[in-house]
Amino acid sequence: MNAPLPLVCPIVLPLVVAGLLLAVPRRLTLHRIGWLGTGVAVLAQGGTLLAATRRGEVLTERIGGWPAGFAITLAADTFSALMVTVVALVVLLCGVFAIGSGDDRRPYLVPLALMTSAGAFGAFLTADLFNLFVLIEVMLVPSYVLLTAGAGRERTVAGRIYVTVNLLASTILLAGVGLVYAVAGTVDLGELAGSAGRDGALALAGTVVLLALAVKAAVVPLHGWLPRSYPYAPPVVTALFSGILTKVGGYAIVRIVAVVYDGAVDYRWVIGLAAAVTMVIGVLGALGETTMRSVLAFHMVSQIGYLLIGLAVFSPAALTAAIFFLVQYILVKAALFLCAGAVVVGYGTDQLDRLGGLATVHRLLALAFICAGLSLAGMPPFSGFLAKFLLLRAAVADGNYLIFAVAVLVSLGTLISMIKIWDLAFWGDPAPAPVDPAGHPSASVNPAGHLPARTAADVPPRITTWLTAPAVLLAALTLLLGPAAQPLLGLAATAADGLIDPSAYVEAVTGR
Repeated sequence: MNAPLPLVCPIVLPLVVAGLLLAVPRRLTLHRIGWLGTGVAVLAQGGTLLAATRRGEVLTERIGGWPAGFAITLAADTFSALMVTVVALVVLLCGVFAIGSGDDRRPYLVPLALMTSAGAFGAFLTADLFNLFVLIEVMLVPSYVLLTAGAGRERTVAGRIYVTVNLLASTILLAGVGLVYAVAGTVDLGELAGSAGRDGALALAGTVVLLALAVKAAVVPLHGWLPRSYPYAPPVVTALFSGILTKVGGYAIVRIVAVVYDGAVDYRWVIGLAAAVTMVIGVLGALGETTMRSVLAFHMVSQIGYLLIGLAVFSPAALTAAIFFLVQYILVKAALFLCAGAVVVGYGTDQLDRLGGLATVHRLLALAFICAGLSLAGMPPFSGFLAKFLLLRAAVADGNYLIFAVAVLVSLGTLISMIKIWDLAFWGDPAPAPVDPAGHPSASVNPAGHLPARTAADVPPRITTWLTAPAVLLAALTLLLGPAAQPLLGLAATAADGLIDPSAYVEAVTGR
């Protein structure tokens, strides 16, 4: 079925706008219009794709009009349309935050952010493994500059770790794609459908691909790069990455396991083990951290484990819950990182022992944080509660009691870490201003190399509406998706059906 608008638009539009903005690096107004306008346009197309695929239809486009097997094929089903839409919303709101923080004044930040988003949109829409690799690289190359640009030894070290690990993972991914082609003679997902269950050599080659994607999704024990790099990026970059990078890896793992491995019946215990270990290690790391963004970075690891529960069970109910969880989790995590970013911009630090009393000064920001934090922990009536409840119910129905117990305990650990941030940063009395050895007030620079550190004991910094509004909007969505979850649950159920039985996807991609 042909798309109402070209499927290539979410890829080409950000790249074209980025190229135009690179030619005018000092035109701040044009950069802001370009970021926000592109975000609105892609969000609108995501909504159009959702409307067109809501009953299980699959839209395809073959670039250049070449026949299947030769053309670069893009395909949109409900799952990919959901991902394009929710990521476009995060990209748009990160643009709003960048205006408030002033990060968009950096000459090349906006073009690089748009290029990163273009790669992510393409990864959601591509229907073959080689183009998945290419589009992931389109996403990653500008992200290297986004994370490493700026002063500070910590950021330099973080950038080196991030670049090194992702280059290694990309090399493994390309090798895996080459092995798949050597065994099967194709990298088209439609042609590969179900073949891993019939061909051991292909299953092994596909495992190399999945290993590389597990690195990019930060699945334990391949996760160490994420908490050692994300907290040191500029605030808007961290928020942008939280909604894009690891989510592309998670999406690709789900798609490949469902289509190529036909649910990986013989390997679900491995996925379940990875889910449990990822949840536990992630939450334990979060409990030991002392800055807002480092706590949240470890929770990015932990929450990927919940997504893997859907694959470990691989029932319609489990996949519906996993897709619902993924969508709301992207919104929740972006809201939390935007809250932390606003604190960094306003106070120059997110070190918990140097903050305090923020709720008395910035009530809307505090409200956004506590709503998103409780949703992350799975507390009612927020969307995180419903997502985790549905996942755990599906696990119990499948007899996975160990995963059920681990997930409950991890949610408790998540709640404790959110309470820690709330208690130290938002509640209580303002922290005292730092002093030098002579007893005079002093300022220090935070690890991200941003503003001199201040506290709520000083003159309250001006955290503007541009900084607060994106987090407030996303937090409101997490609350709304709790009691009013049915529309999203319906779309998630349709997406899950397409993964359980990918015949419509395969037929659309192969053209037969």
